[in-house]
Amino acid sequence: MITRSVLQTKLLEYLNRQLTLTELVNWAENVMMEGEIDEADNDLLVDIIARLGLADVREFGLSWDDCYEFLERLGYRVEVTAIPA
Repeated sequence: MITRSVLQTKLLEYLNRQLTLTELVNWAENVMMEGEIDEADNDLLVDIIARLGLADVREFGLSWDDCYEFLERLGYRVEVTAIPA
């Protein structure tokens, strides 16, 4: 079941470089074709996931601002912390 929390986790994995853009796009495309999306948030989740599925197309891309907006729409406040490598 794809929920706000699942989508939030995927976005954070991408931002933290645990997922590549290609992996995120593939996940989004698979969800759109076969995923069971939480009906309570269906419109919101489908809108964001559909946009992620296009992120590998040059005209659409995926910026930090896009991810920030998606997380806010999902109900999360975004804070950035840098830690020593």
